[in-house]
Amino acid sequence: MNAAPAVEAIDLVKHFDGTRAVDGVSFVVPEGSVLGLLGPNGAGKTTLVRMLTTLSVPTSGTGRVAGFDVVRQPTEVRRSLGLTGQAATVDEILTGRENLKLIGSLYGLPRKYVREATERLFARFDLLDAADRMAKTYSGGMRRRLDLAVSLLAAPPILFLDEPTTGLDPQSRSGLWAVLRELVSEGTTLVLTTQYLEEADQLADEIVVVDKGRVIAAGTPTQLKDQAGRASVVVTLTHAADLERAAELMSSCSQEVHVERGSRRLTAQAGGLGDMTRIAAVFETSGIELDDLGLARPSLDDVFLHLTGRRADAENASNPSTEGVAS
Repeated sequence: MNAAPAVEAIDLVKHFDGTRAVDGVSFVVPEGSVLGLLGPNGAGKTTLVRMLTTLSVPTSGTGRVAGFDVVRQPTEVRRSLGLTGQAATVDEILTGRENLKLIGSLYGLPRKYVREATERLFARFDLLDAADRMAKTYSGGMRRRLDLAVSLLAAPPILFLDEPTTGLDPQSRSGLWAVLRELVSEGTTLVLTTQYLEEADQLADEIVVVDKGRVIAAGTPTQLKDQAGRASVVVTLTHAADLERAAELMSSCSQEVHVERGSRRLTAQAGGLGDMTRIAAVFETSGIELDDLGLARPSLDDVFLHLTGRRADAENASNPSTEGVAS
């Protein structure tokens, strides 16, 4: 028998002053997996998280977390999850260690457990050297790691992360991704909202693309990319003089070959690795020198453009703050 899903959204709807911020959203998150809720600011991602974590009551529909109904069993739901919001919510005038002690007392956790868990979490998040400093002295990346440590103090099986890496530099973001992968490998279920296409691609097993309160696509990263077009074999030549001959060779393996003379690059439509192998074999015996040969798939940005007619980065830039206000 299949285990019950860790998280379910069931036809969730939320109205704000006549605006349908979430409009009939449903999805399922299996235990031990990562769901990426992907969409621009104002898409409804944060509202979905707030409803599933009992911080906002649905206008209609419901959800289940660890088998508990978010409307009828909110106390049981809260005991089953951890939540990290868009902004770190740690107490800045307390030290890192005091922050976890405070949360432990609010949870009613045994003091010995809190002490041991604090050391373990601070070691995992590389915060031991800063444990006795006030949180207001922490960098942005350190505050996010402290916030995540607080969320994990009670060892919840399900963790909701609402844009956890917003505002972090690339190194801090990469470090947080590594920690999240460790949590999933240990069995934690993650529901991750993000407007970063790379983040969803890196972390999510399944992606639900949300736009204007509705689900517009769902699937694995590869499945979504396939909707935006086929993969391509990209060949970069060492010498521009070989372009014509190289194009003829590639045409013998593919019906569509595009030549970019300025960059000495040729692109051929491909179905997958088999086509790339055949093209590589042709060049192996041709005597034509190559700088590079590889398989390129459409990106998640291509997916968003395909689904909505606009790129996610342009949408994010034009709506910098609506998600946190009304969605």
